[in-house]
Amino acid sequence: MPQMGESIAEGTVSRWLKKVGDNVKRDEPLFEISTDKVDAEIPSPSAGILIEILIGEGQTVAIQTVVARLETDAAAAAVVPAAAPSAPAVAPASAPVVASVVTPSAPVAASATLAAPAAPTGSFEERVRTKSSPLVRKIAAEHGVEIAGMSGSGIAGRVTRKDLDAFLAAKPAVAASAVPGASMHAPAGIEHRGPLPTPWAGDIVEPMSKIRKLTSDHMALAIKVATHVTSFFEIDLTRVARIRAAMRKDFEAQSGQKLTYLPFILQAVCTQLKRHPTLNAAVAGNDVILRKQINLGIAVALEPTGLIVPVLKHADELSLTGLTRGTNDLAARARSKKLSPTDVQDSTFTITNPGVFGSLFGTPIIPVGTTAILGLGAIEKRAKVITGPDGEETIAIRTCAYFSLSFDHRVIDGADADRFMADLKKTLESVSETGR
Repeated sequence: MPQMGESIAEGTVSRWLKKVGDNVKRDEPLFEISTDKVDAEIPSPSAGILIEILIGEGQTVAIQTVVARLETDAAAAAVVPAAAPSAPAVAPASAPVVASVVTPSAPVAASATLAAPAAPTGSFEERVRTKSSPLVRKIAAEHGVEIAGMSGSGIAGRVTRKDLDAFLAAKPAVAASAVPGASMHAPAGIEHRGPLPTPWAGDIVEPMSKIRKLTSDHMALAIKVATHVTSFFEIDLTRVARIRAAMRKDFEAQSGQKLTYLPFILQAVCTQLKRHPTLNAAVAGNDVILRKQINLGIAVALEPTGLIVPVLKHADELSLTGLTRGTNDLAARARSKKLSPTDVQDSTFTITNPGVFGSLFGTPIIPVGTTAILGLGAIEKRAKVITGPDGEETIAIRTCAYFSLSFDHRVIDGADADRFMADLKKTLESVSETGR
């Protein structure tokens, strides 16, 4: 199971594209996965015969888990009995563990139980249960559940997210007074987060898809980690519009790419991130990591639902044509599920463009591991008051858009964020005929 982003600890096998016994070529799509960052086809690391599928469709496992085995020796593969995945096997305590493999966590068939037979201190079972995924440990800590005392469905009783959800669902309601931070006035038996809504007659209840559930968890974590503040600027893109119109025909003939406003904006963002390094940074405890690379995460909406943020690496080194090709390529591969793990990693600054759907502005959430995200509103013509060379004020039609910058106030002050936006505005409003 590949890691499809720095903050991703697990993924779900959504579909196998090959079956046991099939010949597989190197880099040929082998299976599809779903995480909170991306739905993607995973290519085979080598040519061979698929002799064993260890993780079935719909099962969620930790990154680096072995999900299948290929035999590269055709003669050896011929004598290996084919086996389809069923329930995830539980490895015995004496089973050898490959150092690079993280034990898998699969959907639970029955609720996890407490008071499992205690394993000897330091045993394989105890180490595995204690080393559940960070998300599972976090949720367990919030609800006061001791993972080491549970028996889950993973290898050697490893507790998975579904194990924990099943246990919490069956757990008797805790009195509000026993929940840290709960209101002393809340009725007994009501959780401090409030009661869950119930469906009414005629309502349709649809379970969240895997990518929607993971996105929900990731967004909840992101809003908790950073101290969000959002600043708004209106930017006049009339000059960019004129330059784009003038060079559009030749540009598209030479590059074969459609010229939009986005590459002009990306180019200006790269220029200003070099001048304002705290917006191209990450927070590590009490340290601030100022990134030298400028890797732009570009949010891509998927149909019918979902969001992926592929990353344009070293964006500051690309020309207008390079930025156009790069963003178009990432967007196309995102929508066709052709992104590789590296395509969604190492973003240092993110840009989201809800304006394509008509939104004027918004307050985007800062992705974990970065300090800022820029939102682009709808680009439209507006009546504006402008001052001519002789000081005379007139009303003119201008091409404008609202830009919003959400930034982490732990390390970026409002003045610094506004200086970045003011400089970005100045750059875009004074762009030269060469596109810079």
